[in-house]
Amino acid sequence: MVARVDDPLRWGIGECSPLPLLSCDDLPDFDERLSDICRKIEEAGGYDVDMLRPYPSILFGIETAFRHLDSGSYALWDTDFSRGKQAIPINGLIWMSDRLTMLREIEAKLEAGFRCIKLKIGAIDFDDELSLIGHIRRSFSKSEVDIRADANGAFSPKDALEKLERLAAFDLEYIEQPIRAGQWDAMARLISQSPFSIALDEELIGHNTPDAKQLLMEALRPHFLILKPTLMGGFSGCNEWIEQARMVNAGWRITSALESNIGLNAIAQWCATLSPHSPQGLGTGNLYTTNAPAPLELRGACLSFNNSTDIPAYPLPLRHGSISIQTSGSTGRPRSINIRQESISHSAQLTLRRLDLRPGNRALLCMPRQYIGSQMMLARTIVGGLNLLEIEASGHPLSGLSSAFDLISMTPLQAYNSLQVDAEAATLRRARNLLIGGAAIPPSLENELAQFPNAVYSTYGMTETVSHIALRRISGPEASAWYSPLPGISLSLGCDNTLVIHAPELCDAPLHTGDIAELLPDQRFRILGRSDLTVNSGGIKIQIEQLEDKIRSLIPQAFALTHAPDPKFGQALTLLVVDADVDSLRQKLSEELAPFERPRRILVVDAIPITPTGKIDRSACLALAR
Repeated sequence: MVARVDDPLRWGIGECSPLPLLSCDDLPDFDERLSDICRKIEEAGGYDVDMLRPYPSILFGIETAFRHLDSGSYALWDTDFSRGKQAIPINGLIWMSDRLTMLREIEAKLEAGFRCIKLKIGAIDFDDELSLIGHIRRSFSKSEVDIRADANGAFSPKDALEKLERLAAFDLEYIEQPIRAGQWDAMARLISQSPFSIALDEELIGHNTPDAKQLLMEALRPHFLILKPTLMGGFSGCNEWIEQARMVNAGWRITSALESNIGLNAIAQWCATLSPHSPQGLGTGNLYTTNAPAPLELRGACLSFNNSTDIPAYPLPLRHGSISIQTSGSTGRPRSINIRQESISHSAQLTLRRLDLRPGNRALLCMPRQYIGSQMMLARTIVGGLNLLEIEASGHPLSGLSSAFDLISMTPLQAYNSLQVDAEAATLRRARNLLIGGAAIPPSLENELAQFPNAVYSTYGMTETVSHIALRRISGPEASAWYSPLPGISLSLGCDNTLVIHAPELCDAPLHTGDIAELLPDQRFRILGRSDLTVNSGGIKIQIEQLEDKIRSLIPQAFALTHAPDPKFGQALTLLVVDADVDSLRQKLSEELAPFERPRRILVVDAIPITPTGKIDRSACLALAR
C-alpha cells in the first residue's frame, strides 16, 4: 500500500505474491526484504526499477500500487476495457486431472462458448491426453477452436520431438515449455525442429535484466512468450520481453499466475492497453473461494470490467485495532474516544450503499480533520475508491469551486453561507448527494434546501456511533420529518423517552443518547430535544431546542437559549443575543410566546459561543448565563 505525502487521502494497493518453488524471489526472508524495500521507497519518494529487478513479484506489486494511487480506482488505465466497452477474450483452462474429469471440463468449456482451449498435459498417460485433444478436434476444426497445450516441462529432451510430432496432427496453436527450463541447447534444437510453435514460460523466470532477456531470445528464438507479471518483473519487465519478442518476430500471450483479484485486475488492465485480439490466460481468478472484491466479470469466454459496480476499489487498508477521535464538545467538554477501525469500515460501507456511491465518484471534504465527520469522509474515500477533494474548513467552503460532486458533507452554517453567494449556491445544487449534519437545521434553511433538485439529507449520529446512523431526506418527493436508520441499526426508547441505539457493528453496547425522541413502530424517529437541554423553571419543563425553533423567526440576530440559577424558580430561562434592543425584543417575545416560554433574562453578548464544528457551545452559553 502506498500514499502520497502531499495527498495522504489517495491510496494505492498492489499484490506481491511469489509462487513457492517457482518465483525467483521465493526467498525465506521475503517479508524482511519487502519491508526494507518499502522503507527505501518511502525515503526516496519513489521506486527504482533496476533496484527491484531481483524481486519480480515485489516490482509487480509496487507498480500496481502506484498505478492505483494515480488512478484512484480499479480502472488503472483509461481503455475501452476499463470503460466497460470492450472485453478481453480468454482461453478455457483445463487443469491436469484424470481423463474423465478433464473430458467433462473440456465439454463444459466448449458448451460455455470458449473457442480457445488450453490443456495442462504431462500428468496422465500421453495417449489419453492425445485422445482428449482428438475429442476436441473431431468436433471443431482449427478455424473454429484453437487448442493450446502446456507441458510445464514434463517431456524429456529425448522423447520431446516425437511427442510434438504426434501432437502436430491436431493443429495446436502452440505448446508451452515442453521440456524443463535451463536446457538451452536442447530447447534451441527443439524449437528449430518442432512441427508447430513452442512458447516459453518457466524458461523466462529469473532473467530480469534487458541483457539477460536479449541473450535468451537470441539463443532460443522461441515462437511465443508466455508473460506473467508476478513472475517476470511486473509491467516494465513484461514490456521488455515484448520488445525482445518483436526483435525475433515472436508472439506473446499474457497469463495470470494465481493472483487474487487485486493482482488479476492489474494484469487485465495492463493487458487491455496492448489491445490483444487473441485469447489471453486470465481465467484463474475464479479459482479462489475467498477473494478480494473486484468489478471483473467472466462472461462466457471473455473477461469484462463492470465499471458500474458498487464494489469498493480494493479493501480498506485499516488494520485491526482502534483510533482516537475527538468529540465535538457541543454539550460538554471535548474528549477523545477510541473507535474500532472495523467499525469505521462498516459505517463507511453503509453510507456508500445507501447513497449509491461508486469508485471514482467525486467527494468534497470541507470540515475540520479531527472530528468524526471528516474522518468518515476519508474512510468512505478509501473504502469506496472515491476521488476526494479536501479544502480548508471555512464558512464558505465552495468559494471558487464549480465542479460537480457526488457527495458533499457540511454543517448547516456552511450550507447557509453558501446559499448567500450565487456561484456557491449553484455548486451546491449540482451535488448529487448533500449531507447536512453537526447541528440542527434551522427551518428557514430547510425550506430553502427542500427546493433543491438533488438529494439533500439531514444526518443523525455522533462520534460514538461512528458518524450518522440515520438519514432524513429534506428535498424532493421523499422528503420527511422522520429519520430512517441505516441497515443493521435498531432503536428503542429509554425510560425517559431518550433514544437508545443498538448497532453492534458500530458500538460494543447499546448507546443511550440523551436525545428525547418519538419512535414509530417501523423504526423511523424524530428528535424532540436533549434531556440535558431541558429547563425546569418553577416546575414547568421547557425544551430549549424546540423553543429556539419557535422564536427563530422573531429574532434576526444570532442567539441561543440557556438557563441560570434562580432563587424563586430554580432555573431561569435565559436568552443570549447579539446586538439587540432588549426592551423591544422583550415586547416582541411577550406578544408571541406563552408566559412560561418567555425568557426571564435577556443578555446581550458579543458573540454566541460556537464549537469548531459549527454547533452552539451549550457549556459556554451556560457559563455566560451564570
